[in-house]
Amino acid sequence: MDYVHLGRSGLEVSPLCLGTMNFGPHTSEEDSFAIMDRAHELGLNFFDTANVYGWKKGEGVTENILGRWFAQGGGRREKTVIATKLYGDMGDWPNERRLSALNIRRACDASLKRMQTDYIDIYQAHHIDRHTPFDEFWEAMEVLRQQGKILYVGSSNFAGWHIAKAQESAARRGFFGLVSEQSHYNLLTRAVELEVLPACQDYGLGVIPWSPLAGGLLGGVLRKMDKGRSAADRMLKELDRHRDKIERYEKFCDDLGEDPAHVGLAWLLKQPAVTAPIIGPRTLEQLDGTMRTLEIELDGEALAKLDEIFPGHRTAPEDYAW
Repeated sequence: MDYVHLGRSGLEVSPLCLGTMNFGPHTSEEDSFAIMDRAHELGLNFFDTANVYGWKKGEGVTENILGRWFAQGGGRREKTVIATKLYGDMGDWPNERRLSALNIRRACDASLKRMQTDYIDIYQAHHIDRHTPFDEFWEAMEVLRQQGKILYVGSSNFAGWHIAKAQESAARRGFFGLVSEQSHYNLLTRAVELEVLPACQDYGLGVIPWSPLAGGLLGGVLRKMDKGRSAADRMLKELDRHRDKIERYEKFCDDLGEDPAHVGLAWLLKQPAVTAPIIGPRTLEQLDGTMRTLEIELDGEALAKLDEIFPGHRTAPEDYAW
């Protein structure tokens, strides 16, 4: 495994990040444990979760699964760079959501307890909170870092100007600032190329793309349908919208002799500022297969063809002005 630095930090992570959102709702605890153990065997050291995963308000189902896995010992916690997130509703009372100093303190302590660890490697804001000033946000994060409860701070779903405001606020306080941004980014969804990716490059944030396969549309959906696998109504509607592009894409992957899912991930790894796309395997077989991604080399001709199928954006303002 060739590890990479997360943004401008000295932290080394695997170029694929194991997403845990399926753990609990779709993947049993036993299978989740097996997937995480296999991830370590394959050299993946970067795991992502969130306090709301599991989708039972306030229970932190997925973080609890991680905690019970860490508790087995065997170096599981020490070998893992764990990133979790806060913002979403964890209760029905005020201050059980978003990024107030009060919720940051409470949410961090609750995540530490659920995951049975005394520190979080990367503590991420799951969404921008327009009602909390960055000075308050950074003061709360500074306290957590001084207490040894977190090491790095990351963002998720921030606009480019939010990243700029966050970093300038941190700089005024003499604080390291954000080390990563987790964004919705894939061949079909490329709006972050306008301002988010340029901001991350300029400020030294590593980009962690979520939904790298567009909810399955870039994972060989036509092949799976041909083999009789059922598709959700939402997937069928999205496929109808993008059928021409998906047909061309799967033909392109056939010509390469590669699985569409692996090509989509390999493309992301060629994009500026991207550190590690988040993969969400539900089975060991899916996890093992994903490792092929790291062996695929997309040359300039292949990248140009993908841009032709899925047109992207130039950096703002040139994308729409001059």
